[in-house]
This record gives sequence, C-alpha cells and structure tokens, in this order.
Amino acid sequence: MFLDFLYENFMEVPWQEWLKYVVMWLIGAVLIFLAIRKEMEPTLLLPLGLGTILVNMPFSGAIEPLEELFNAGIANELFPLLLFIGIGAMIDFGPVLSSPKLMLFGAAAQFGIFLTLCLASMFFDMKDAASIAIIGAADGPTAISVAQKLNSDYLGAIMVAAYSYMALVPIIQPPVIKALTTKKERRIRMVYRPANVSKTTRILFPIVITFIASLVAPAAAGLVGFLMFGNLIRECGVLDNLSETASKVLANLVTIFLGITIATRMHAAEFLKWDTLLILGLGLFAFIFDTAGGVLFAKFLNLFSKEKINPMIGAAGISAFPMSGRVVHKMGLEEDPQNFLLMHSIGVNVSGQIASVIAGGLVLNFFL
Repeated sequence: MFLDFLYENFMEVPWQEWLKYVVMWLIGAVLIFLAIRKEMEPTLLLPLGLGTILVNMPFSGAIEPLEELFNAGIANELFPLLLFIGIGAMIDFGPVLSSPKLMLFGAAAQFGIFLTLCLASMFFDMKDAASIAIIGAADGPTAISVAQKLNSDYLGAIMVAAYSYMALVPIIQPPVIKALTTKKERRIRMVYRPANVSKTTRILFPIVITFIASLVAPAAAGLVGFLMFGNLIRECGVLDNLSETASKVLANLVTIFLGITIATRMHAAEFLKWDTLLILGLGLFAFIFDTAGGVLFAKFLNLFSKEKINPMIGAAGISAFPMSGRVVHKMGLEEDPQNFLLMHSIGVNVSGQIASVIAGGLVLNFFL
C-alpha cells in the first residue's frame, strides 16, 4: 500500500519536473559542500543549501511554513534590519575617524553598481536591473532589501550571487588588483598614524552619519539607522553585554533564518532560467568593477599626493567586511613582509559598508 502510494506520487510528476528537481538538489548539495568543506559563509550557505533541497521536494510540506517565515521576516525587511544591528555592533570606526579621507575610497568602490545598472538595463526592466546592480556592493542585506522593495522577480538569484561573491572575495579580488597595479605600487608602505579618537566622537559619529544619510538618501534611513544603532550600542560603553549579543548571537541567528527563508525563492520553476545565469554574470561584473573603481581612484590620487597611497587599499572599499580588508593586508605582506596595511584597509572597508548602504538608498530613491 505504501509503495503504491509512493509510485502514484512519483508518476504524478512529469519527468521534466523531476530533472529540474534533481538540478536544484545538486545546487543545494554544492551550497552545503561550500559551507562545510570550504567554510564559505557557513551560517548562510548551509541553511540556504538545505532549504533549497526542502522546497524542491515534490509535494513538499516545507513550502508553506517557509513562506510564512518569508512574509514575517523578509517581506517586511525585518531580518535585514536586525542583521544590520549585529553588523554595526561588530564595526570599529576608529581607523576611519583617525583618517577621514578613507571615506572617499568607500564611495569610489561603488562605481561598479552604477555601471552594471546601465548594462543590466539592456536585458531587464529598470527595477530588476537596479536590484541586480546592488550585488556589486558585496552587501547581502542591502541587496535583499533593495530587491525586496523593488519587487524584483529574481530575489533568490540576487541573494545567492551577493553572498557567493562575498565568500569568494579571496579568489576574485587578488587577480583584479594585480592586473591594475604594478609590483612597485603594491609595495608602497603606508604609515599608520592613529589619532586619539575621543569617546564623545565615537558616540556622535553614528548619530551624525544617520542624520546625514537620511537626508541624502531617505530610502536608506532604515538600513543606515539600524547599522549605526548597532555601532552606537558598541561605543556607548553602557551596553557591553547587549553589544556582544548583537554582534554574535543576533547576527548569526538572523543569518541562519535569512538563509533558510530565502530558499523559498530557490524553487526550480523560479530559479532554473537563463536569466539566473545572466544575473550571476552581471553580479560578477559589478563586483569586479567595484574593486577596480577603488584601486583606480587610489592611483588617481597618487598623481597629486606627495605621500603615496598603496592603491590596493582602494579595493577594500566594497562592503565585504572584514574579508576584503584582510585580503588586501595579506597581499601587502606577500609583496613586502614589513608592509602592514591592515588598519588602512579595514578603515576603507568599514567606509565601504556605509557607502554601500547609501548607494542602495540612492537606487531606491530613483526607482521606488
């Protein structure tokens, strides 16, 4: 009786659908493999991989509860906002406050977003093109938020691309950086002169940034505000336990829910399209040109600066914090064991976190 039931269910699904399901199971398995074996964003890719398998089981009973979770956490942007509190609690803006000019590199590294927007608009409508372009920010929560607000039909593909390229920073960025710089440039030493940043300045910084960003890009007020709120918890000095909880427990827990919930948009009928491959390609294009934008901006400044800048730090202007900053520091040490770029690259990296959110807000202002 049980075997007859299984056979009837099996025969109800056309073989073409079974083929699509198998492909999605393999995609889910690859995501799980990358999470466990390669340790690439495991808190995200592991639940996303298992969720992909769950929603692509014939007559799956997991779809309805996951849809409920999607409506409760992503459709209303709750999960991205909560995640930004955790990210804000992780960030130390001290290097930026010591050298405010580093903020310029964060802005320059958003170049790829707007270049990709122009290219993507040739293949997709403007709202989908804008959502795809934000992949270049290398900021998963911002990409999700923009795609959700613009009602993009490609949320699953956009999220997979955004987080996959974040995880692949150590693979993607070094060849781009080396292609745009000479060995002499990569060996430029930069002296770090930390300023004595007062506690008052550290407290005022997130408040002022929230105020300015909300005026410049009102649509980004929620994302910037929650990011800066997390940082204010860190810097105020009276909520240490809450800061630790936000930066560890909250951030990890929300990321897990985010991954398994986004899997509802990984159904074979929605994901297995030629458009998905095109989105992955456009996302990589945006990522590469964001990296290039930061490096080329640093090279441009060197034309006028007496104290030369190592152009590699410009690549850290993307929002993949702290991975991109560490990659640049490691490349500096490979060229010269005495070349310590960590504080400079991390300073650029955290400025990129702010710049990417503002860029997302500007895109929303144009297309909402």
